[in-house]
Amino acid sequence: MKKKVKIGLALGSGAARGLAHIGVLQVLEENGIVPDYIAGSSIGAIVGALYAAGISPKMMEGIAQNLDIKKYYDVTVPRCGFVKGQRIEELLRLLTRDRDFKELNIPLTVTAVDLKTCRLIELNEGKVYKAVRASISIPGIFTPVEHGDYILVDGGLLARVPVDTVKRMGADVVIGVDVGFRGQHRPPLNIMEVIIQSFEVVELEVLKSNVEKGDVIIYPDVQDVHPFYFDKVDECVQKGRQATLEVLGRIKDLIEAHQH
Repeated sequence: MKKKVKIGLALGSGAARGLAHIGVLQVLEENGIVPDYIAGSSIGAIVGALYAAGISPKMMEGIAQNLDIKKYYDVTVPRCGFVKGQRIEELLRLLTRDRDFKELNIPLTVTAVDLKTCRLIELNEGKVYKAVRASISIPGIFTPVEHGDYILVDGGLLARVPVDTVKRMGADVVIGVDVGFRGQHRPPLNIMEVIIQSFEVVELEVLKSNVEKGDVIIYPDVQDVHPFYFDKVDECVQKGRQATLEVLGRIKDLIEAHQH
């Protein structure tokens, strides 16, 4: 008798490039591959939370196509960040249907980094939208989130693709999706680009010394997508689909191997 294989999905950080996660989910779902556990960092936390709350990848694509994200940037006089994040937090509350982690269809863990202890924090209790808001807090751009004793910023800082997190949740087979920066930056045009490019330099360096190995890592080719502009939805979704189709055979073989 074939045993049930627990599939874990680790969705990585990468700002607007993370729209490719939607295409990945579409192809997996079309092939009957539904994760038993999801871990997400930053944009991966957003997509993972929506999926775990019951929003289909097709519906996510429609939301992304019709969303003017600039309306949700509540720019403030920078003390700890340019964007307060209250409007985005409210949007996340609506999209995740104000659910607690325990009410989700699929177990989810969201990563963030505590500035006080310099540790990766795994969030999987309480309101989902609050955890996701912490996970997307790019330092210098979004104000950090106070959570108990923690001061939380973007989970991608220490866990670009949270493979180890989803392993700890109990996954037998881990599929990671890396939409992070791997190329060369253009000259920055403003202070926001200076901040995000610096963040990506640090992220890349952390990745070199701390490569988290999933059973399969999917690499959508989204390097040309600007991290702040969410206007290339169709392109990102297609790149996610394409990259997943390229490794679909390997994923199916791995699942089958674990069934015996």
